[in-house]
Amino acid sequence: MSALRRKFGEDYQVVNTNRSMTFSAPVKKKRQRFVEKNGRCNVQHGNLGSETSRYISDLFTTLVDLKWRWNLLIFILTYTVAWLVMASMWWVIAYIRGDLSHGGHDSSYTPCVANVYNFPSAFLFFIETEATIGYGYRYITEKCPEGIILFLFQSLLGSIVDAFLIGCMFIKMSQPKKRAETLMFSQDAVISQRDGKLCLMFRVGNLRNSHMVSAQIRCKLIKSRQTPEGEFLPLDQCELDVGFGTGADQLFLVSPLTICHEINSKSPFFDLSQRSLMNDQFEIVVILEGIVETTGMTCQARTSYTEDEVLWGHRFLPVMSLEEGFFRVDYSQFHNTFEVPTPPYSVKEQEEKSSLTSPNPLPVAPSSPLLGNISRVGRRERLLSADNAEHVDDQVSRLPSKLQRMSSSKEEHLWRGLKTGSALPGGKASSTGDLPLSIQRLRSSSIPVVRQGHPEEQVQLLSLDGEAEEGELEKHRLPTAVCTIPAPTPAPVQIPLVGSRPEDNLPPKLRRMNADR
Repeated sequence: MSALRRKFGEDYQVVNTNRSMTFSAPVKKKRQRFVEKNGRCNVQHGNLGSETSRYISDLFTTLVDLKWRWNLLIFILTYTVAWLVMASMWWVIAYIRGDLSHGGHDSSYTPCVANVYNFPSAFLFFIETEATIGYGYRYITEKCPEGIILFLFQSLLGSIVDAFLIGCMFIKMSQPKKRAETLMFSQDAVISQRDGKLCLMFRVGNLRNSHMVSAQIRCKLIKSRQTPEGEFLPLDQCELDVGFGTGADQLFLVSPLTICHEINSKSPFFDLSQRSLMNDQFEIVVILEGIVETTGMTCQARTSYTEDEVLWGHRFLPVMSLEEGFFRVDYSQFHNTFEVPTPPYSVKEQEEKSSLTSPNPLPVAPSSPLLGNISRVGRRERLLSADNAEHVDDQVSRLPSKLQRMSSSKEEHLWRGLKTGSALPGGKASSTGDLPLSIQRLRSSSIPVVRQGHPEEQVQLLSLDGEAEEGELEKHRLPTAVCTIPAPTPAPVQIPLVGSRPEDNLPPKLRRMNADR
């Protein structure tokens, strides 16, 4: 124990290989498994009715699937019955022709089959013919045409029976089911952290030196559930990801490997905790497939893990060691585990807890003129009064340094243009009717009150055509606020302020445009 602690660290200080002490859950009554530990599926088909005839239509597969004792019984009975039937036919021919009454004393009489006097001699003749032994003592004569026809029928029937039964026995003997006996699975599965993530793990191994070509592993979760519509699904099957997207399910099985299933939001164990593991019921079916290197036949090994065979907070002991010139695998530690510190909470609970403790991120605007996220509706400029400049500077300071430099350069260029009185390219001017009502009010509030009798005081508006090219808008866009800009052409719109509201000072045409909007 101390050697392991010195070699692998303090995590290996608590090693527990006794199954009776590895889990503190209450003892449960052993429930029925869907797949046994040896891979046998615990399912029986009943009440087939008329569907039983389908087994007869596929007789060869039916015989191969039978157990060995039934195969041997059918093999012996088939040959015994065929030999007895064919020997009886030869005896009947000899009896009809009168060969039995003459015996072997009359040398002038030519029988159908020489030296066949009774049923045992007929049986021996058939065996010698069927097995192509040919002692030369019993043979067919040329004066027996019915014997020649029976001989041809015997040869054809014997070939068919030999091909069927011998082929069936050969296929059954060459089945790679016994190859699966040398593929090992760990007795328990474990749940612990790997690379900072909670994972479900189990171990597989190959006892033979011959490799499994194209070995692939799959996992199925067998668990009954009820749908939101109220439908009950008994033994519903759900796929467990063991590296299908990354290729980790393709195994190079020359030494024991630990198969890992990461528990995340897409995993069916997303809300599984140590407490819920004690009360939950499920079964994990593991399927390992590959091609046997020596025979080239596909082999499949299966096992399963129930909820009481999943150990929370455990890890497998290492079994590989480096010797002089080779690596050694110690299969005596193949099934042993040890305890490691593992949070008892589910991944869902951990994510919710981390989201509550993490600081709230800064709100990000859905679109920003400086970042170029401009829709067709959002291509109009936001006009603000000059009093909001300080607030805008504070918002711009939150941007990255590179964007701040770009923003400051654009602002300086635009403010220089505004001070010199230069107009935008194209000389477009529009009325306040093109702007939203809130902007118009803000705009009007920034206009000094003009007394009647002084028509020389005018308001010149900036052209904000929504259909202008994006490059032109980007070039002359104000990041935050725009004050009044004098436009030389066309003639400025004169708005006498005679009403109590700013909207009343607009021309009738502009007021109608506002009403339409």
